[in-house]
Amino acid sequence: MLNVDLHCHSNVSDGALPPGEVAARAKANGVDVWALTDHDEVDGIPEAREAAHALGMRYVTGVEISVTWASQTIHIVGLQFDENNEDLKQGLIQTRSGREKRAHAMAAQLAEVGIPNAFEGALKYVGNPDLISRTHFARYIIELGVCKDIPEVFSNYLIEGKPGYVPHRWTTLKDAVTWIRGAGGIAVIAHPGRYDLYDVALDALLNEFKRYGGAGVEVITGSHTPDEYDVYANVARKYGLLASRGSDFHAPGESHTELGALPNLPPSVTPVWHDWKL
Repeated sequence: MLNVDLHCHSNVSDGALPPGEVAARAKANGVDVWALTDHDEVDGIPEAREAAHALGMRYVTGVEISVTWASQTIHIVGLQFDENNEDLKQGLIQTRSGREKRAHAMAAQLAEVGIPNAFEGALKYVGNPDLISRTHFARYIIELGVCKDIPEVFSNYLIEGKPGYVPHRWTTLKDAVTWIRGAGGIAVIAHPGRYDLYDVALDALLNEFKRYGGAGVEVITGSHTPDEYDVYANVARKYGLLASRGSDFHAPGESHTELGALPNLPPSVTPVWHDWKL
């Protein structure tokens, strides 16, 4: 069975390694089919593709688009699209806008609770200043010794109700799915177990997603528990969605799961790659 990993990040967004190093790590961990899915950015794709092909891996274009839906941030992964599609590129530029202003507001809140110079500190971890994120602030907070790891940071800072949290309105679900489909790709709901959605809200999200042409859902992912693997396999079957698999790897020693280390999809679901020429 192919080892497929269709969700991970490089330092083009909030990962720690350049795309080529992420590719090498994926190959070393036995990945056969790989997608780099940086947040709201496709600039890492050429390096990722070149490295993957040089290593003998099959490469799939990918991106993870931030969406605001029902006052929550939802992530939509796009796969197998044309990264040069102009509507997609312009949509991602639009989605990235506003991050720097938000980052300054986050830093101001952190300064009030005794964490100085957080904007400048976070910038040290940013490969692309347009994509400064909470993860970059978290790494700076760890550097200062305020917290020991990422989970501790996100228990005490940068989340709703805690210092450093500044909400941001992203693009719409309709636009994200439309951009992906317009570029010839497949839209997948990322790590649904991470969202604070009751059954009624999840049903509304999935139906709206399908109405716009969304086709898949992550079933096996680094932030799902083994019990959730079964839950979202059932969701995929119930809603007629294809199932995806991805580690959501960001950095060595920081991510829940290593590249390529997840269990296989259950045989009861149809993989998102079932009709790809691999």
